[in-house]
Amino acid sequence: MASGATIFGCAGLELGAAEAAFFREADPWGFILFARNIDTPEQVAQLTSSLREAVGRDAPVLIDQEGGRVQRLRAPHWREWLPPLDQALAARDPARSFWLRARLQAAELRALGIDVNCAPTCDIAGPETHPFLRNRCFGTTPEAVISGARATAEGLLAGGVLPVIKHIPGHGRATADSHKDLPVVTAPRAELEALDFAPFRALAGLPLAMTAHIRFTALDDAPATQSPALIRLIREEIGFGGLLMTDDISMEALSGSVASRARASLAAGCDVILHCNGERPEMEAIAAEAGRLAPAAAARAAAALGARKSPGSIDMAALEAELEACL
Repeated sequence: MASGATIFGCAGLELGAAEAAFFREADPWGFILFARNIDTPEQVAQLTSSLREAVGRDAPVLIDQEGGRVQRLRAPHWREWLPPLDQALAARDPARSFWLRARLQAAELRALGIDVNCAPTCDIAGPETHPFLRNRCFGTTPEAVISGARATAEGLLAGGVLPVIKHIPGHGRATADSHKDLPVVTAPRAELEALDFAPFRALAGLPLAMTAHIRFTALDDAPATQSPALIRLIREEIGFGGLLMTDDISMEALSGSVASRARASLAAGCDVILHCNGERPEMEAIAAEAGRLAPAAAARAAAALGARKSPGSIDMAALEAELEACL
């Protein structure tokens, strides 16, 4: 039987008995970790093991380890990474530097039992891009973003970690923070197709993507996450065939209860509901609404997990030295 059509966060540093029992029943497809779940390497490794034990399978464990503000693993136990845009501007060979960085990140993640990184951000930074997103981008042109994002995805995959391209079909024009408000973009369709959608078309063969909670007035009145027209565009025009997860369903860009948000997102064509805050009543409501993966979504999920490969050995010190030289 297919797993639940959900990815859930957990409450703290350890998995309690009641929380484990809930996960056993809800059977989410995967889990996601945040700073509240991170203390030491030994503790994180135990937590990822406990999460998988709760559902009785090798469920994917996700994290946001982009660099800059958005990295859950931090010093002193883990490396600190530049924001992607800062690294793109500093590096002599940006693409090579991003591959090296991603391969090193993958080694850190795999050592903890984490096998999905919610990166790369394929949004294009512009003069209007909200500060919550701008330096998380790889550049200000489609070409720069494609180069950095592709190198990042390839470095992660080489290290046995699945990348997640986000925020499809493009968040760079947003002038609002979707954690707090619904961004509205009024650019014409032709301009969106030529610029914003281009990085996602170029990386459409990757196994996982995350939606944008953003409204495009030229395309639909609903946010992309809940728009059948936008999900159809993602599938048919951008050409993404992998597993499509929502951005965090509890973000305030969306309205209504979390259950109604989940219902609208699945009805629009999203495969999996991502819920991050670890609040049990919300997870219970979402699990009841989302049910199991639909057959097509289950096939896409299986294909994504099939792309998890055991990494070959690397000389970490040599890669670190090369990255330092690049920067």
